Formats: sequence, C-alpha cells, structure tokens
Amino acid sequence: MKRATSGSVVKLGLLQSACSANPAANLRKTLALAERAAQQGAQIICTQELFGSQYFCQSEDHENFKLAEPIPGPSTTAFQKLARKHKVVVIASLFEKRAAGVYHNTAAIIDADGSLLGTYRKMHIPDDPLFYEKFYFTPGDLGFRA
Repeated sequence: MKRATSGSVVKLGLLQSACSANPAANLRKTLALAERAAQQGAQIICTQELFGSQYFCQSEDHENFKLAEPIPGPSTTAFQKLARKHKVVVIASLFEKRAAGVYHNTAAIIDADGSLLGTYRKMHIPDDPLFYEKFYFTPGDLGFRA
C-alpha cells in the first residue's frame, strides 16, 4: 500500500455529543466542539445528524416542527462565521423548514471562505417503530451531488 503524501492528507473533525432539550444550548455546544476540532487541525468538520435537538422522531408531535429553521438561517450563519474564521469546511445537519408544511433533514455545506455552497436533503426517509421520520421530513429533491 502506498502511503499518502502530507499534501494529500485531509483531517476530519467528526462531532458527536449528547443533546439537551434546548436548541440554543445545542448550537453553542456544537459550535464549541467545531471550534476545538478546527484548532486541532481539522479541515472538514461534520456535525452529528440533527444536532439542534434531541432525536424527536420517536413520536409524531406537531410541536416538534418548531425546531426547524430556514437555510440560510441562524445555524448556517453561525457555522459560516466559524468556517471563515478557521478556513474549514463545515457540513452541518439541520432540520430545515423550506416552506410552510415542507421540511427536510438537510446537510448544509459551508466552504472554508464561509460561503454556503449548497445543501443535500436526505432522500431515503425511514418509517419504522420509533423512527417516524416520514411524519417530519419530505424526501429530498436535489439528487446526489459530489
């Protein structure tokens, strides 16, 4: 096996943490973890899926739609600032409110200059006991992009 040269190595920061019932606290915590990953040399930072809240798809409750946010929105703006500051790419998983009644499980892709490169909307939506994602998420409509 040929060893990669130092110029071809990309360092990832994969974030995972416990979430609380407070979305603002979850955002602050995830931003702090991303900051630490960037300081440790990560070039691409990925948040955990739907980091903004505890996993809410275990029940069908209309109150949970209040957790959704637009893209661009508060979370993408905060991660754009972090990406620009540290010159890192961020993939942030968000509960996107696209329009009234249209919600997605979305990954926002933010470039190292802080620009929002685009989004990926989850296309395969499970619907199993305690995974009632079809109640919350519309299947993605953007296809698979590299």
